[in-house]
Amino acid sequence: MPLYSFLIIPVVYVIVFRYIPMLGAQLAFRRYSILGGIWNSRWVGFENFEMFFNSYQFNRVLSNTLRLSLYLIFAGFPFPVIFALLLNTIRARRFKRVVQTVTYMPHFISTTVLVGIMLQFFNVNYGIYGKLYTALVGARAPDLFSSGTGFVNLYIWSGIWQDFGWGSIMYLAALTNVNPELHEAAQLDGASRFQCMLHIDIPAIIPIITIMLVLRAGSVMNIGFEKVFLMQNDLNIAASEVISTYEYKRGFVVSSGIGSTTDVSLSTTIGLFNSTINLLVLVVVNFVAGKLGETSLW
Repeated sequence: MPLYSFLIIPVVYVIVFRYIPMLGAQLAFRRYSILGGIWNSRWVGFENFEMFFNSYQFNRVLSNTLRLSLYLIFAGFPFPVIFALLLNTIRARRFKRVVQTVTYMPHFISTTVLVGIMLQFFNVNYGIYGKLYTALVGARAPDLFSSGTGFVNLYIWSGIWQDFGWGSIMYLAALTNVNPELHEAAQLDGASRFQCMLHIDIPAIIPIITIMLVLRAGSVMNIGFEKVFLMQNDLNIAASEVISTYEYKRGFVVSSGIGSTTDVSLSTTIGLFNSTINLLVLVVVNFVAGKLGETSLW
């Protein structure tokens, strides 16, 4: 019984900071006023949703969000898996630990610092990118932060570089449960390391790959706000405005080019729409995963 008492603090934390705030979701169906508060603001039904869906920004932020998210899934999801499989084949423990440490470290760089490094590195005047491009091509380097394509590629590949090492931890942990005798028996039968990886290691981590893919699909509409917001500028805004930044600007930024006043109700509507889509995608992908294989979240 004393051990269960340790659950009190995390349970209270979840209730206070996760479940009670859900009451604020009703703002999506109200016209919020400071004097009326959450409970006494005028009820408008789906008016806020209609306003969001009819906004000229709706198609833009939705397409930008899906493009970044799907690009990150298809380009970034295989990296931790492949890295874990390759690292698992290394027998030199000291070298393996050094590689792990070096690849884990970027995960602990804060978003602000990472974007600052990128701005310095890819600066066309004094950055390494600008200097090398000018030296090799003999012309001024194109500014990657000023174009939509440059923004998308910088966002995706900097994220992959930062997190692929950290993301491989789960797969490496699963690979440690593989019975070494299976590898020994396969090698005695003439199997190469690649064949052992293909027929022993990959099947062993298929369940965890499925779970991680389902969870990732369940956050398909979630694009990190901080990094996108810090990388945004007036030149790439058409490609960098996503749901999270648009939600922030509608709810908290005055005179941001999308209106002269804030609209907390509309901001809540955008957030509720985003969460609802994520939930539906999670349920559908989990159902498909359960039908195609034996692994699913429930």
